[in-house]
Amino acid sequence: MAKIGINISTGSLQKEEMIVGIDLGTTNSLVAIIHPETGKPIALKEHNTSSLVPSIVHFGQNNVTVGEQAKQFLITEPQHTIFSVKRLMGKSYNDIKYNASFFTYKVIDDDTERLVKIQVGDKFYSPIELSSFILKELKERAEHILKTSIKKAVITVPAYFNDSQRQATRDAGKLAGIDVLRIINEPTAASLAYGLGIQKNEEKIIAVYDLGGGTFDVSILRIVNGIFEVLSTNGDTYLGGDDFDQAIVGFWLQQHKIVQEEYIQNKELVQRFRLTAETAKKHLSAHEKFSTDLDGKNITISKSEFEQLIQPFVIRSIECCKTALKDAALDKTDINEIIMVGGSTRVPLIKDSVSDFFGKRVHIELDPDEVVALGAAVQADILAGNNKDFLLLDVTPLSLGIETMGGLMDVLIPRNSKIPTKIARQYTTQKDGQASIRISVYQGERDLVKDNRKLGEFNFSGIPGMPAGLPKVEVSFFINADGILIIKTKELRSGIEQSIEVKPQYGLTDEEVEKMLLDSITHAENDIKVRAVTEAKTEARQIIDTTENFVQKNREYMKEEEINSVGIAIDELKEVMFTDDKDTIQKKIGILNDISRPFAERVMDAAVSFAMKGKKV
Repeated sequence: MAKIGINISTGSLQKEEMIVGIDLGTTNSLVAIIHPETGKPIALKEHNTSSLVPSIVHFGQNNVTVGEQAKQFLITEPQHTIFSVKRLMGKSYNDIKYNASFFTYKVIDDDTERLVKIQVGDKFYSPIELSSFILKELKERAEHILKTSIKKAVITVPAYFNDSQRQATRDAGKLAGIDVLRIINEPTAASLAYGLGIQKNEEKIIAVYDLGGGTFDVSILRIVNGIFEVLSTNGDTYLGGDDFDQAIVGFWLQQHKIVQEEYIQNKELVQRFRLTAETAKKHLSAHEKFSTDLDGKNITISKSEFEQLIQPFVIRSIECCKTALKDAALDKTDINEIIMVGGSTRVPLIKDSVSDFFGKRVHIELDPDEVVALGAAVQADILAGNNKDFLLLDVTPLSLGIETMGGLMDVLIPRNSKIPTKIARQYTTQKDGQASIRISVYQGERDLVKDNRKLGEFNFSGIPGMPAGLPKVEVSFFINADGILIIKTKELRSGIEQSIEVKPQYGLTDEEVEKMLLDSITHAENDIKVRAVTEAKTEARQIIDTTENFVQKNREYMKEEEINSVGIAIDELKEVMFTDDKDTIQKKIGILNDISRPFAERVMDAAVSFAMKGKKV
């Protein structure tokens, strides 16, 4: 069995390990390393090819393709071709429903707070699984170029990514067979790529303006003696190059009087227009006019028309910069350096507007598409122990979390988190009138708690009697500088709280930690499958309970055939719950949702109508 060379006190790996930096992007992804001879970060690419791998996954009849190969199917098979999956990481359908028309593939609408699912044919995928396909492709590409096995990586995420999105990124890495040593913020990575923060005694305040394909964010960082502190971050998760493309498409639809509703129905046409708009945008960075033939129509756009279209987006981004400065209690004159990140910053209007706002020249010397991955490679080099100028803070050697429904491990503090650290998450009750919640704390990297190490358990009691789902119980984990884990629980509506202390690393040898890490990678694929099946069964149980209660309370408003069809759908769902076929369970959940939605809406309308008459519901 191969051993993982890990320093237990810092979480860093020994020198002989090859650790790569990965930028998992909305539009493109790539891998970078530190060149062994020059000591400089470089993006990996084969001769005469781009370093960028389009973040696109296509599902064929018998195979899955990623990158350039998948891109060609955007037009011909839009419903089997997944793009911009990063926008879905750690999100529920409610988070993205107002932008759902942007996606030409099927994002499941079950109108719940659960994480989104994507349906391709008869199969259902989570954003974690889809991202893992991209990461697997990057891993294999890097192994082919370097002629060596890649097992370790540093992966970057936007600074505004929440804990759920960061954990989803870690899970995607694990599923791809990658041990994710550190998740680092993209602005920090970009700063490292420019060599900022590498000099000792250096103190600077930096603005990182990151305009990618799907998202925009601006971060204000303070660097003191090699330690990065995010002073503030602001942005818009729905502002990026995709929106520039959409603006161009809208312009063309208007130009040729194409009806929006009819256009949206034709998924193939939508993709053709979108991809042509992307070509036009790039062309206009160096030319005054773009013209081509599309679907028998001569479509054109000038640079000035394009700049007029995107001006509102530019203004929105500058407003975010103002807010970020205000939140950091700084003036724009306090900023020492401005770094431009993301392919969309190549647009001349963007560069000029940002430079004008801050009143100084912006950094765009490095390829804005590569700069984040280059910085991730610098961070990887630090973790490998090759850069002694950087301070490596103590980190947690294994993830810490609690048990949730179905025996799943919900990670609150991922391994390799710097300590001291604190994280909080909200949970709720499963049954009406539930007065207590059992909090079981685990340490480890596996998806099921039975495969991890139990650290402690306690009952959080005294929750006021409320309907299921109404109480808000906040569980917070705090690891102090001595490595002691302090757990606090608080019911936010009543203010009831309690806390306990545990020692997460007590009694574990280096070999045991190594085995736990190795097991998590070895069993990653099976673990994710088990988690997906468990979550599907949990969702099925909840929808069955909810639907049965609803029918019981509202029989008088329902037709006999509706009651019968719901009963049949519930029985069919109960049948498949005894299998481990996630896709069939999800399919039956979808059928039950579709059957129950019309009469649920009718009953709701009747209740609202009744209330509007001044009567009590």
